[in-house]
Amino acid sequence: MANGASSAGHVDNSIVIAAPYDLVWEMTNDVPSWPALFSEYASAEVLQHDGDTITFRLTTVPDDDGAQWSWVSERRMDKEQGTVRAHRVERGPFAYMEIFWEYRPTAEGVRMRWVQDFHLNPGAPLDDAAMEERMNRNTVIQMERIKELVEQRAQRS
Repeated sequence: MANGASSAGHVDNSIVIAAPYDLVWEMTNDVPSWPALFSEYASAEVLQHDGDTITFRLTTVPDDDGAQWSWVSERRMDKEQGTVRAHRVERGPFAYMEIFWEYRPTAEGVRMRWVQDFHLNPGAPLDDAAMEERMNRNTVIQMERIKELVEQRAQRS
């Protein structure tokens, strides 16, 4: 965790995608394509790409009030180990946001797991518990969408 702090918010979700490992990896780590893969992102702008590390800006689709959120993240990918580690560079309301993605082949396909550890700053619009609940709800939606899109691509291949 950031600065040795323990996690105040923790989200851990996974889904099995019935598709080859290489396709799951390629589609879910192609950051510029995320606006088509995730329903929550309006844009994904690559700021720097150096080997397996990418720095990028995400901007959300407008919420019900018309507000959009934007932040910069850095992502380090290790395809051989099946892991991705990321963190927000521009943290906004977060004191820290650390993200771990894990990909594991199974008999049914690839188990994709997302773990997010975070803590919100005092004065943020939500507390850690409310953000954890929101993230758990949204992660399930996004994972189901990704599963459907990747499996559709696998069937066409």
